[in-house]
Amino acid sequence: MRIVALTGLLLLTACGGVQTLKPAPGKAPPPKPASAPVAPTTVQMMTPPAALRPGRSDELITRSEPRPDDPFDLPPR
Repeated sequence: MRIVALTGLLLLTACGGVQTLKPAPGKAPPPKPASAPVAPTTVQMMTPPAALRPGRSDELITRSEPRPDDPFDLPPR
């Protein structure tokens, strides 16, 4: 019974409302960057550029290879 109630509460908290971002009342939006021709929108500021997204490596390991010696892999003192 408790598990059902906890699951219901968890699902209820996950369905919050989605709103567009706005500055707080009485506050101005962030200033325009000096190098930008126009001020970015909130969606543009929240979207990371492609250079910041980690790439995915799909390289498959086809055979095992021995690791090279690591000069910093020292035993504990």
